[in-house]
Amino acid sequence: MRVLAIHGFLLAVAMAIASASARFSSQEVVDRIVARVENDVILLSDIRALSRYQQFLNGKSETDAQILDRLIDQWIVRTEADASHAPHPSDAEIEHSLSRLRSSFASQQEYEARRKQAGLSELDVRAMVSSQLYLSDYLDSRFRPAVQIDPKEVEDFYQTAIVPRARARGQEPPSLDEARDSVQEALVQNGINQQAEQWLKESRLRLRIENLLAGVAK
Repeated sequence: MRVLAIHGFLLAVAMAIASASARFSSQEVVDRIVARVENDVILLSDIRALSRYQQFLNGKSETDAQILDRLIDQWIVRTEADASHAPHPSDAEIEHSLSRLRSSFASQQEYEARRKQAGLSELDVRAMVSSQLYLSDYLDSRFRPAVQIDPKEVEDFYQTAIVPRARARGQEPPSLDEARDSVQEALVQNGINQQAEQWLKESRLRLRIENLLAGVAK
């Protein structure tokens, strides 16, 4: 009986090891390294996570290569933000962004259906929103002070974008004074995006980046 008991114990251990090996093997497939940035790595599971979030937001996602480019950019921004001790968004700011996100869907039911279809939990969505806020707030604080908007730019944008858009919808366009603040902010955001894009290009040149996506089995 003791021999049988030992045999049963060893069999159980063997099964546990096999099960663990299978899990590790599965994780290895999911978490293949797709890029190295300095001494850090980006994993295939990171691509999958952002892909699911894009599916949730837009009903479709970019290619793996495009998503990897975004993740490398995010790594650069996050590293700089951490180094400068940038503040993380408050709970109130996160809740405000989540509320705006939910209101972008036709209904709460559509929001829930799309979230579940993408395989995301509420915590997943909150974490992604928090991360995006952290990165965008840092870029805003870094580049907004350098963006200068000429009054002529505001008038030109109003005439070439705001007025035609309103008329195309059969609406009376707002006056320039009524639209000035929103136009100004749109132009500032565009300026921030342009400066951030240039900064990211320059940052990539000085960083050690190795793209391994082509050699990773999908």
